[in-house]
Amino acid sequence: MDVLTENFSLYAKGFVGTVELTFYASLLALAVGFLMASFRVAPVGSLRVIGTVWVTVLRNTPLTLLFFAVLLGLPRFGLVLPFNVFAILALGCYTSAFICEVLRSGINTVPTGQGEAARSLGMTFGQTLGNVVLPQAFRSVIPPIGSTLIALAKNSAIAGAFSVTELLGTYKTLNELGYSIIWTFVWIAVGYLIITLTISAIFNVLEKRWGVAR
Repeated sequence: MDVLTENFSLYAKGFVGTVELTFYASLLALAVGFLMASFRVAPVGSLRVIGTVWVTVLRNTPLTLLFFAVLLGLPRFGLVLPFNVFAILALGCYTSAFICEVLRSGINTVPTGQGEAARSLGMTFGQTLGNVVLPQAFRSVIPPIGSTLIALAKNSAIAGAFSVTELLGTYKTLNELGYSIIWTFVWIAVGYLIITLTISAIFNVLEKRWGVAR
């Protein structure tokens, strides 16, 4: 218990860092995931290719390698940003590929007749997707989206290896100060548990309110 009480500010800083990483990377993942899911089902061949390449490359690239590519590669092209922003980009883009596939599976559950009916009323593809298909698709995939964002929260631990302030990174400082490594990791695990259980609770509420009855 001493390791927590004597270093509460350090734990709090790491906890807040992980929450911020998770929150902003989740927003990016959802936005890009929705966009790529739209590309994957678009009637334009070039958009489908972009969506397919995006998902294929990111789903088959180790996240650590993606961190190296973003943190070390982008500055070579003149894009210099704080490390935490690079971490958000890496986490968000990586997770967006999984969000895209979850949404695409939800889109496939929407009867094609609804899209055809919307188009017969004069709605464009974008209007049909945004007003008819995606709202229903999202309702059917609320639980897997929640699971994907929980995985994102746990993946944020990788950012600590790249000088980003987050929860797991606190163990380095505490280990140097001579604290028990076991209790250090116990309290780190508690912090991650709080974050993941919060995400789970939020999506349970969303599912009860908007989810498809099964």
